[in-house]
Amino acid sequence: MKLHTKRPTALAALLLTATFAFAGCGGDDSGDGGGSGSEGGGDLSLTMLPKNLGNPYFDTSTAGAEKAAEELGADMEEVGPETASPDAQVSYINTVAQQGQDALILSANDPEALCDAIEEARSADVKVVTFDADTNPECRDLFVNQATAEGIAAKQLELISEQIGGEGEIAILSASANATNQNAWIEMMETELADNPDYADIELVDTVYGDDEDQKSFDQTEALLQNHPDLKGIISPTTVGIAAAARYLSDSDAKGKVALTGLGTPNQMREYVENGTVESFALWNPEDLGFLAAYAAAALANGDITGEEGDTFEAGELGEFEVGADGVVLLGEPFTFDADNIGDFDF
Repeated sequence: MKLHTKRPTALAALLLTATFAFAGCGGDDSGDGGGSGSEGGGDLSLTMLPKNLGNPYFDTSTAGAEKAAEELGADMEEVGPETASPDAQVSYINTVAQQGQDALILSANDPEALCDAIEEARSADVKVVTFDADTNPECRDLFVNQATAEGIAAKQLELISEQIGGEGEIAILSASANATNQNAWIEMMETELADNPDYADIELVDTVYGDDEDQKSFDQTEALLQNHPDLKGIISPTTVGIAAAARYLSDSDAKGKVALTGLGTPNQMREYVENGTVESFALWNPEDLGFLAAYAAAALANGDITGEEGDTFEAGELGEFEVGADGVVLLGEPFTFDADNIGDFDF
């Protein structure tokens, strides 16, 4: 299996900084399946259902999926709620089943709550590929994982440890309390902090949730600093959270004193890296993630693979991938962005 972390020259210029022109992507939150779609009348119909619309991270992954759909000659639409909650996703899954789409590409807001709706879709012969955030493995056909939970946890701890000199109090600003991916990463970080002697002098004093809402994440950052006056660093494993935390820190007395790292996109974090608020952070290429998820969905829908361990398929310019245990396809490992390279990226 090829593992990919694309270099700057391979990234598409998505221009998310231009008022995030993709925000909303034409979707609605009425649950009627409305949304944007690729034209072309292809034989293959794909639906992209992110956690929520208007999120730059998912705008980027959808752009990757749309690029793949164009290469595949498939029809592609994005639908989704404005708020990241499992209940808000159920109606869209039901609509996909009713419409008889060939495949659903889903970032799940809960590992359990969506399974009944997904099962109905699969009973209607809809192939279900999760990406970014998984359901329980038995609920879907494949999970396209951006990186292993261990790799993501290890990278964030490595970065925060470097930035605080290997000692001091840290906190985590996550998305929602039931976000599958964030919870997996946090659990791994807690284990690593407890077991790795390299982190013996680092103490995790708090974990808070901004629900992937900008203002709530901003307010939670302020609360962390008030509640923990000796705080040395914050890890925010969510693109909304890290940007909100950076915005708060950049205008506070804590700038340059409290380190911030986590998972973010270059365009939203560039300002804070360049003004010294943030030293470095990590992410994979979300465009590649959506691109790979669309190719995986097409391979399932076309019968090229069944989702069994050992199955292989081609994903355009990304090359060949292999299905691992529990139906997991791995994109690659996180990439570190800092002042030396952030200017080379545009997403």
